[in-house]
Amino acid sequence: MIEVENLTRVFRTYKKQPGFWGGVKGLVKRDFEETRAADNVSFSIKEGEFVGFLGPNGAGKTTTLKMLSGLIYPTSGHARVAGFDPSKRENAYRRLFALVLGQKNQLWWDLPALESFFLLRAIYGLDHKEWQATLDELVALLNVSHKLNVQVRELSLGERMKMELIAALLHRPRVLFLDEPTIGLDVVSQKNVREFLSSYNRRYKTTILLTSHYMADISQLCERVIVIDHGKKIYDGELARISGAGARQRIIKFKPRPGLSGEKAAFPADWKPLHGEAKLCEDGEILLHVPSEHVTAVCQQILTQGAVDDITIQDVPLEDIISEIFSRGATRA
Repeated sequence: MIEVENLTRVFRTYKKQPGFWGGVKGLVKRDFEETRAADNVSFSIKEGEFVGFLGPNGAGKTTTLKMLSGLIYPTSGHARVAGFDPSKRENAYRRLFALVLGQKNQLWWDLPALESFFLLRAIYGLDHKEWQATLDELVALLNVSHKLNVQVRELSLGERMKMELIAALLHRPRVLFLDEPTIGLDVVSQKNVREFLSSYNRRYKTTILLTSHYMADISQLCERVIVIDHGKKIYDGELARISGAGARQRIIKFKPRPGLSGEKAAFPADWKPLHGEAKLCEDGEILLHVPSEHVTAVCQQILTQGAVDDITIQDVPLEDIISEIFSRGATRA
């Protein structure tokens, strides 16, 4: 469904010197710098796949989605989506995909969402019966029937995002690009949006490319992830492989029991585990990163060292694993 080969986008920006005279000098001679927002990115996505597109701020995720949507042209390389070249912006292609930007609105701010839905029906030339059936289904799935006639500006952030998703899906796109669809939403709204997207993907086999900084979105929706950093792809594969990399370590948390007055502390400030690294937290807890094969030995060391109020063993969070991949730069996971 999506084929991307050596896609590159270079932005050329003017570097203004500070102060009044810096502005005057800029009238005569200007200095520019080039930023490679996407740098020879290549990947392919099959029809019906739900793929996570990850990277730190400024990595080039949104730029790539905009190139796949035809909003900006690539500097070099090419892409094909369902056989179309996005940069040609053909009407047939624009009927085939939808783009949802979590920080931008496509609905009219001062009108009820329903008015915008009527407008979209006219823009896409949708049959009234099919449009109504689709609208009824989406409204029921997202439970927003009581908000259709409320001005968009009066909706909460979660309600507005649900309306944005309805607007994007009214024409039944085969490809859906989602850029931070749950940004700023509360926990309940995030959960509702995730459940809707998962159900919609299973039902209609829509190809979805999702960017998000919330790892809960990625872990619950995507089996495959593409990771880019500084415009370069550094990982493309199963999410389970990344999670498996984290399984090589465990996190042990414990809180030493305060000793009686005058007693020597059971866990001195320079205490070190037999294996792994220790960190003292502000609340008095000690946090350890320990190789999985040495967890038992370290727990025995802790319990023989002194009394503890609580001890827990947990997996390394997915956020930490992804952060480590970013820090490794171009090294593949």
